[in-house]
Amino acid sequence: MCLQNEEAGVPDPNSNGVIAYRPFTSDDIAAAHALSSAVRWRHRPDDWCFAARTGQGFVAEDGSGVIGTALSWRFGREAATLGMLIVAPGRQRRGVGRKLIELLIEDLGTRTLLIHASPAGLPLCEQFGFRSIGTIHQHQGAAFQPPLVSLPAGERLRPLGVNDAPRLVELASRASGLDRRELLPQLLDISSGIALDRDGELIGFALFRRFGDGHVIGPVIAPGSPDASRAKALISHWLALNAGMFVRVDTPVEHGLSTWLEGLGLPHVDSIERMMRNGPLPVDAQFKQFAIASQAVW
Repeated sequence: MCLQNEEAGVPDPNSNGVIAYRPFTSDDIAAAHALSSAVRWRHRPDDWCFAARTGQGFVAEDGSGVIGTALSWRFGREAATLGMLIVAPGRQRRGVGRKLIELLIEDLGTRTLLIHASPAGLPLCEQFGFRSIGTIHQHQGAAFQPPLVSLPAGERLRPLGVNDAPRLVELASRASGLDRRELLPQLLDISSGIALDRDGELIGFALFRRFGDGHVIGPVIAPGSPDASRAKALISHWLALNAGMFVRVDTPVEHGLSTWLEGLGLPHVDSIERMMRNGPLPVDAQFKQFAIASQAVW
């Protein structure tokens, strides 16, 4: 997600006024977690560990310690996502967020860049040349009773197998337009998965993992036509197995799942803008990403 409004908040008079910027390291995880907690993000230390292990970025610090973070995730040489952009509430209105974005853009060069921006952060992202490409609806809840969703003849859900990883990477890359060869295996290490199979061919999947104070379903990849029934079957599988648990699904508005998710007891709680710089991406229209992995890595 893009940072909060840079115009909000008041500089802390206890700060020494000198702000330094340096690369993010694993030693910064505890401070980064405290920072995300201060702005009421749900991330656990383990979520920050995954972000640091798979991405790279920068921190801003002053005499009080770390006051800002910004990470990026590279997908081959052509694209990258930006996320974990946070500025401490008492250190805003000082250009910290702007400088962190500048450092990321300089580091990533001519890649296609993607970011999720809050309404407050959207104007700053636009100043850096990001343009809206859609909206994400965040759904979450714990009281749901998913229906049984029928699949076409010859299709079934099955557990992921040890030999499925190459096909999962292929499907995730085609649906997102991002090279998932490095990220997806690391997501698989911390997730449970279900596959959509058509006569022995894997044509979709959905991952389920711990995140924040609950669980998240995503990514969800399935054929894009003729409707979203396959994606619904994949999501319903995880909801049925985890009734009463706090679950989150972030879905692109254009895929039309929001009304269905609300009907299952997963209310729409937030909207976030999808933004791109130096696009487009080589997305394969045959497959769609009905739910993202996270607002950081898409």
